[in-house]
Amino acid sequence: MTHSIIGTSVKRTDLLAKVTGDAKYVADMHMPGLLFGKTKRCNVAHAKIKRIDVSKARALPGVKAVLTHENVPRVLHAGSPHPRSASVTCDQYILDNKVRYWGEGVAVVAAVSEEIAEKAIGLIEVEYEELPAVFTVEEAQRPDAPLIHDREPGGNLVLPPAIFTRGNVEKGFAEADFILEGEYEGGRPTPAYMEPNVCTCQWDGNGNLTVWISTQTAFMVRGIMAEVLGLPLHKVRVLVDHMGGGFGAKQDLFQHEFLCALLAKETKRPVRMEFTREETFLGGRTRHPAKIWLKQGFRKDGTITARQARVVFNSGAYGSHGPGVTNVGTSALVSLYRCENVHLEGRCVYTNSPIAGAFRGYGVVQTYYALDIQMDEAAVKLGMDPAELKLQNAVREGDIAPSNHPLIGHGLEACIKKGMELTDWRNLRRQPRKAEGPIRYGWGIGCEMHGSSAYPGIKEQGNAIVKMNEDGTAVLLTGTAGLGTGAHTALAQIVAEEIGLKFEDVSVVHGDTDVVPWDIGAFASHTTYMGGRAAQMAAAEVKKQMLKRAAEQLDARIEDLLVADGEITVRERPGRGMTVREAVMPKMGIPAAQLVGTATYHPTKSYSFAAHFVEVRVDTETGYITVEQVIPVHEIGKVIHPVAAAGQIEGGIQQGIGHTLYEDYQIDMRTGRSLNANFVDYKMPLAMDMPPIKTVILETAPDPGGPFGAKGVGEDPIVAIGPAIANAVYDAIGVRFRHYPIKPEQVLNALAELKEQNHTA
Repeated sequence: MTHSIIGTSVKRTDLLAKVTGDAKYVADMHMPGLLFGKTKRCNVAHAKIKRIDVSKARALPGVKAVLTHENVPRVLHAGSPHPRSASVTCDQYILDNKVRYWGEGVAVVAAVSEEIAEKAIGLIEVEYEELPAVFTVEEAQRPDAPLIHDREPGGNLVLPPAIFTRGNVEKGFAEADFILEGEYEGGRPTPAYMEPNVCTCQWDGNGNLTVWISTQTAFMVRGIMAEVLGLPLHKVRVLVDHMGGGFGAKQDLFQHEFLCALLAKETKRPVRMEFTREETFLGGRTRHPAKIWLKQGFRKDGTITARQARVVFNSGAYGSHGPGVTNVGTSALVSLYRCENVHLEGRCVYTNSPIAGAFRGYGVVQTYYALDIQMDEAAVKLGMDPAELKLQNAVREGDIAPSNHPLIGHGLEACIKKGMELTDWRNLRRQPRKAEGPIRYGWGIGCEMHGSSAYPGIKEQGNAIVKMNEDGTAVLLTGTAGLGTGAHTALAQIVAEEIGLKFEDVSVVHGDTDVVPWDIGAFASHTTYMGGRAAQMAAAEVKKQMLKRAAEQLDARIEDLLVADGEITVRERPGRGMTVREAVMPKMGIPAAQLVGTATYHPTKSYSFAAHFVEVRVDTETGYITVEQVIPVHEIGKVIHPVAAAGQIEGGIQQGIGHTLYEDYQIDMRTGRSLNANFVDYKMPLAMDMPPIKTVILETAPDPGGPFGAKGVGEDPIVAIGPAIANAVYDAIGVRFRHYPIKPEQVLNALAELKEQNHTA
């Protein structure tokens, strides 16, 4: 079927506002009487608060309020936005008389300026009774480990172990010609979004709370704020317009949102709390550090006979998304490469470390890194080409996905085959590796699959309202959040395509919980898939109403009417027709049409696929690894907005390169103190560090559940790039790294060890 709007790179609806600077973010908003809130953070990793003295801070001129655990509601809540989901745990107070990680908030102040607020928190005196602290999952799981949360049973486990089985793993290993096992480890990268966390709160005289906030989950913020503050939902209004990134982490409430509301209530003035860059590290969220033991059995022909894994995630001081990440990341190992006999165990452990939360790739980054590297190892042992081995075992049509749904299409196979074709992979592998003095080059492949939607862990729904104006233009009302990805442009395209309007004749209203329909939030790569499908359904209802009105005016049957580019024509009756505007506008004796369509969509699960082919350059004198080029091949069903989809892929690759080679938020393993909570010491790849990326998007397996067959792409690219780099490094220098980030000194040490082994042999 030919489409005129979707599949084209239209101009983004928010383009002009952003490039001209007219777009207003929360920190840009000023209002009369605005106060500034700041947080006092602890300098111990685990302690009880014996005494907290705020008298000097209260006495400072310009300070309007000071709050501690002694004068805020003691309500236990989930930092994550899904309090009724099995994917979260309630374990955090607004402020507590105990701190569980270095940098946790212990008090807040509101003052007439940021400078006074900053000075005031320096005047707050806190006396701690230090407690033993544990920073690794091994320490935290010892029988004599200190309890980070005062609860039994379970010790420092966030939730009971997650177990996933399929077939008979003992039988599978018995049938193997050889067994391969290894330990893999992932570090602690942070989302590093451009816009720090920020919110502004204001109460009116009727006890209504308005919250302006940078969040991915406006309705979840409303729900948790109302629950914790003891308010009905209609008393809380949450507003989100533009966002400067979130990458999953801005699903949580970060302690300061509740405190901002309480400070505003205490002072009867609006209060804004904005993180410094350092606070996005101290009070924000990281990816879950992970340790993975993986064992697989293989036949000589490359068939996988069994897979067993133990996955342990470090949740940090609070649960946040730990349960969801554990379930998703662990269960992912039942898939990607076919295996009938699987036994997996996932654990999530509290430590006195920074809080880990939701982050693009949600647990799958860690586990697929291990699986894909081990497949490369198996290919070496089998004497097979790694791409051929992965192609042979790739999941395909009808295979059962981690969600227990059969897969649609042969997306992974298509990605691998296309990448092999574009790189001339077979000839490439037969050629000697390029070398220039101390410089070595190598190629690697990494694969992934990722679901659109969080089903079955969360029973989601997308909602939309489409209404048509009397001039033939349309408005989409959607609760979906825009993280900066251009999501609302894609939704407008879907509505325009479905009704038959010009793209510029559709506008989008979003970001106001009092106006738009309920939405679960922007995460799980489901905005276009789920929100777009709901928008398409609502648009179809409006189109049905519009054609009924037009048919009456044209004296034609509804089924004979065609709509495109704002024009309605009658099939096989040349010259007979009218514009959409003429069909709905008021006329003599005919009132303007009131056309409104509403829709609710309950998705199950759709999967997108990718294979990344990467060339790296390794300097054996410095240990420095450079990514020379990336050829990412993605299968995402029908592409709605091509340039935005390509942007998602390229941005994910940049983050993935950072994860694999540079990024690691580090703490002192004796004290828990943060060591690199800034952009000077926390290293990320910048624009000038990026290699050429030759993005390829396939549409071989459209999903009937998505709008026009579209699937998600937001998280996919960050998953495949890591193992592709690690495998390419092995191809270049013959050293296998099973962790990220891979640092230059580790490369040099491994090369020295390899040289010593060869000399000894």
